[in-house]
Amino acid sequence: MLNAGVIAVQGDVAEHAEAIERAADRHGESCTVETIRSSGTVPDCDLLLVPGGESTTISRLLAEEGIDEEIEAFAAAGKPMLATCAGLIVASSDPKDDRVSALDILDVSVDRNAFGRQKDSFETRLDVAGLGEPFPAVFIRAPTIDSVGDGVEVLASVDGRPVAVRQDNVLGTSFHPELTDDSRIHGLAFFD
Repeated sequence: MLNAGVIAVQGDVAEHAEAIERAADRHGESCTVETIRSSGTVPDCDLLLVPGGESTTISRLLAEEGIDEEIEAFAAAGKPMLATCAGLIVASSDPKDDRVSALDILDVSVDRNAFGRQKDSFETRLDVAGLGEPFPAVFIRAPTIDSVGDGVEVLASVDGRPVAVRQDNVLGTSFHPELTDDSRIHGLAFFD
């Protein structure tokens, strides 16, 4: 039985938990999902998800609760992790915003809200390396990845801008995979 953790200080927590459960079932795995709002739980997790929300708020709450260092240790231990939208910004090495305390677990620089404001949100069928069919990606006030380090693999791009990357055990997306019924991104991050 795998123990999955979803950081629950902000964002689509329930939707991600359901996507993890669907992905686990599709891969023949048994999984329980815990929501994490304080320190002490991350070290017991087998896989971890940092959802979207507002990156300055997420990074502040992670630091206040002492979860930030646990996430950094989790990633360093090589355990599978997924960071989406604002979670990607927080996981980056360079969020290009002094208000965001970067976890520095993905060697990327990120431009917040690069695709525009809420009214500029969009959906697209996205070709993602490792997935056979296009993924229905939902972009809401989404960041783009401006640059990637040597050890970072670009999995998907929109108009030449990376929107999904993997570095070792950490997968990051600019979009919200939890807002569809398609759990393949969660499967790619945790079970493939």
